[in-house]
Amino acid sequence: MAIPPDSANAESAGAGASVDVVDWVLRVCVAVLFGSVGYEKLSPWPGSYWVTLFAEIGFGEWFMYFTGAIQVLGAILVLVPRTPLIGAALTGATMVGAIICHLAILDTGIGGAVFPAIFLGLVIAAARRRLKGPPTDAEPVNLRL
Repeated sequence: MAIPPDSANAESAGAGASVDVVDWVLRVCVAVLFGSVGYEKLSPWPGSYWVTLFAEIGFGEWFMYFTGAIQVLGAILVLVPRTPLIGAALTGATMVGAIICHLAILDTGIGGAVFPAIFLGLVIAAARRRLKGPPTDAEPVNLRL
C-alpha cells in the first residue's frame, strides 16, 4: 500500500515521492520489538529472565550485553531510511543465534525456538518488502477526507 504525496506538498516531499505504509509498519514493529528486548538485556533487573537464560547458555553476561547492544543498534538502523537492511541483518542474526541456542544448547527444544522463529519471520518480511518494494498492481490509497 503506497500513499501518493499531497499535490500541495509535492515540492517539499520530492516530486513523485510516495510512502510505503506497509514497509514503515513492518520496520516500526521490528524496531519496537528489538529495541525493547535489547534494552531489557542491556539493563536487566535482579533475577531477570535474560540473566538466567544466558547463564544457562554458558557464554556469561558479556554475551547478554553484546546481544542487547546488537539488537538495539539493529532497531535503530531499521528506522533510518538508508540502513534498514543492515538493521534487519543484525536483528535477524540474533534470532538465528537464538534458534540455534534453543535447539542445540538449551533444553527448550522446538518449543523454545518458536518465538525467535516468528521474530525472524517478521524481520525477513520487513527486509523483503524493503528489497522488492510494494506490489506493482497495488492501488494507491487516498487518505484525504
